[in-house]
Amino acid sequence: MYIIKSKKDGSFYIGQCQNLLERLLRHNNGHTSSTKAKKPWELVYYEEVQTRSEAVRREREIKKQKSHKYIESLISKFSKTNTMGL
Repeated sequence: MYIIKSKKDGSFYIGQCQNLLERLLRHNNGHTSSTKAKKPWELVYYEEVQTRSEAVRREREIKKQKSHKYIESLISKFSKTNTMGL
């Protein structure tokens, strides 16, 4: 499960995938219709889980919050404890 942020307008996109680096490249190369208008994107948060169903559950949980502040608090806590070496 991951969150990316548009460098163009600061909006967020929440998704899940098996290969995070490949997925980020697809977003930035315009292969994803829902994100190509707001590229470039940067990875700001991710969680590794064991199963796809866990990833989908977590993605829905975050989206259900419908809160920019909630997402920013996740990112803030994450960036203090992780270095995203992707």
